[in-house]
Amino acid sequence: MRVIRNLEELRAASQALGRPLGLGGVLVPTMGALHAGHAALITRGAELVRASGRRGAGCIVSIFVNPTQFTEHADFDRYPRTLEADTALCEAAGADCIFAPDVGAMYPTPDAAPVPPLPSVASDPGLEDRFRPGHFAGVCQVVMRLFKLLVPDAAVFGEKDWQQLQVVTAMVRSAGLLTRIDPHQTLRDPDGLALSSRNRFLSPEERAAALAIPRALRAAQAHPDVAQAEAAMRRELESSGLLVEYAAARDARTLGTFVPGRSGRVLIAARAGGTRLIDNREWAGR
Repeated sequence: MRVIRNLEELRAASQALGRPLGLGGVLVPTMGALHAGHAALITRGAELVRASGRRGAGCIVSIFVNPTQFTEHADFDRYPRTLEADTALCEAAGADCIFAPDVGAMYPTPDAAPVPPLPSVASDPGLEDRFRPGHFAGVCQVVMRLFKLLVPDAAVFGEKDWQQLQVVTAMVRSAGLLTRIDPHQTLRDPDGLALSSRNRFLSPEERAAALAIPRALRAAQAHPDVAQAEAAMRRELESSGLLVEYAAARDARTLGTFVPGRSGRVLIAARAGGTRLIDNREWAGR
């Protein structure tokens, strides 16, 4: 499996193929510190490549800790960098290539990777956008840059970052891009906690408290009313000592006010100690 670390190597690989590296293939964008949840995304990407039947197409995993989507510099510095272990996981999961550029390659000049117009789902819902201002501008910036450099036919994103999934999907739609966004369900540990690169920072006591997050999402299922569902989630989270940022029942696609008859989603962001965790689940409101 090939690891491409800079634009020169990317250019050489594309010239050897006679096309952009990702054309006909599938991209799995990541920030590294990969775990079984990422492996499932990569496996899905490899399956899509095989199903396409295109010769030479491959599953590309990008590994780039993107500074523009961190609102706290300390959080950026703390984010794990584990390229050697990540490479082994990518190969085992069926990836054909890793694109692991440095910041200079992704953002060589201010105009090389401009921030695209943000869809309303990035700034109106009052979820991640409220607590991480500028985060989705960074997400859209780096995703658009990756799409421009690699030109993949499809890209796989996990549903755990539900608002991000909706933001990227809306951005692709509004920009008229041909890359198809393929969502993949959230993977969980046997105890119900969603897999996350941040879980490694939890102490045993904090992890036990964090289990209130999947419990709260389940509790919301018993309440088809928005206010009651949100109150049930908040009670469960606060009773376990978590610091709640939001516990919201929303429209699944727009993430705005839930409208009866449409698909719903319950979403949570909470802190266990110093670790911020997010999760979500389908919700049948009425």
